Amino acid sequence: MAILWLLIIGAAAGFFATRFMRVETGVVQTVAIGMGGALIGGLVLRALIAVTGALAGLVGAVLGAILLIWLLQKFGPR
Repeated sequence: MAILWLLIIGAAAGFFATRFMRVETGVVQTVAIGMGGALIGGLVLRALIAVTGALAGLVGAVLGAILLIWLLQKFGPR
């Protein structure tokens, strides 16, 4: 059940991040971006703030996904 929850949160975070950054990606890439963003954002958010909950996790995941997209655009393959 935890993996399913990770996929759902990753898909939502990736969707919001790709729309915010105006990036066109496929479903698998969107979910991967969201899951990577959730990992990055979750670690950063938990290190900075001692707040837990689904909403805080979603916010951290979206921020992490946005950071990941920016890094890929800046330093990724051209």
